[in-house]
Amino acid sequence: MQRSTQRILTTHAGSLPRPDALIDAWSKPTSGGADEQRLNDLLRSSVADVVSSQIKAGVDIPNDGEFGKPMRARSDLAAWGTYIYGRLSGFGPTPAGKGAPARAERGTPMRIVGERHEVRQFGEFYRSSDMVPAVASRPCCIGPVSYTGPDAVKRDVENLKAAAQAGGAKEAFMTSIAVGSVEMFCRGQDDYYKRPEAFLDAIAKAMAVEYRAIVDAGFVLQLDDPGLPDTWDMLDPQPSVEDYKRYAIVRVEALNQALQGIPEDRVRYHICWGSWHGPHTTDIPLRDIVDVMLKVKAQAYSVEAGNVRHEHEYKVWRDVKLPEGKILIPGVVSHATNVVEHPELVADRLVTFAKAVGRENIVAGTDCGLGGRVHPQIAAAKLQALSAGARLATNQLW
Repeated sequence: MQRSTQRILTTHAGSLPRPDALIDAWSKPTSGGADEQRLNDLLRSSVADVVSSQIKAGVDIPNDGEFGKPMRARSDLAAWGTYIYGRLSGFGPTPAGKGAPARAERGTPMRIVGERHEVRQFGEFYRSSDMVPAVASRPCCIGPVSYTGPDAVKRDVENLKAAAQAGGAKEAFMTSIAVGSVEMFCRGQDDYYKRPEAFLDAIAKAMAVEYRAIVDAGFVLQLDDPGLPDTWDMLDPQPSVEDYKRYAIVRVEALNQALQGIPEDRVRYHICWGSWHGPHTTDIPLRDIVDVMLKVKAQAYSVEAGNVRHEHEYKVWRDVKLPEGKILIPGVVSHATNVVEHPELVADRLVTFAKAVGRENIVAGTDCGLGGRVHPQIAAAKLQALSAGARLATNQLW
């Protein structure tokens, strides 16, 4: 994995805006044959274009924009995770009458429910929006979980490999959903697996196939795990911080199980507090979970750091030592606003992190994926601001 040894390198969190033609193609069912070939051809050319555009914008470590993960509408905020249900067996629609309850009944065990605590706090706001999808509408585990997506991941790595080589990228990354976030996205294990540990074990064994395929193709594997901080706001009864950390560590251990045999220097780990444009007043502080995050067997950690709810958390790194050899990828431009960050602001943020953890230990990134969150023109401008800010920070730090 590249480090910022001579200048501040740049990357991003993964999702980038899809071309209209690709969104339209994903929104239509394919019956194989000519339809599937047209989609594959469009994917190949679209990935080539998006890698080229990242490199032209000054992004050092690009990806495929997550174009192989179906996004069927411009505002499909969940495509980064819901793609996996096309690559796993054992999941299906939630049986009638078994949707996740809005709230847990008194005395029941802690579980993911259908209404976030923030939604309860800002009910009037959320009743006028559709920003947070209901948990009850998500897939349910109805059979044994196994990986069925080798053809899809093979297609994705081949497209990125061709585009990265054509663009001259020294390093590229590909995203995959983390074990705990697979669990967060579905209704639960109780219709087949009777214990959470058995469910997580099955997910880990299935996801290990995708993780290995990405690394074996020569890419850095980025694990997307908004579930680490975000499930905090989805559990009822609401746990204490210590109870939640115990809950989260079980998911991290399952993820580490899936990573067995993969070198840490081929893995980066991304967390965020969800990508919807809401108040985020019930987000768990980074300080409360940073020790859990650092237990993931990855070399680099990508965290939100550029929006008004989490920008102040750079202070965490004054007190928490980044382990030797690790890399921090702070989000220094944000998906949460259409305002394009000034390069000097980006540079100020990067210099602040460099002073906290060392200039060679940071890579400039984004809070979350820009695809589906901001307009394509704004996403492009934000990547340009990211690169310009990294150059300014480099001039100050070297």
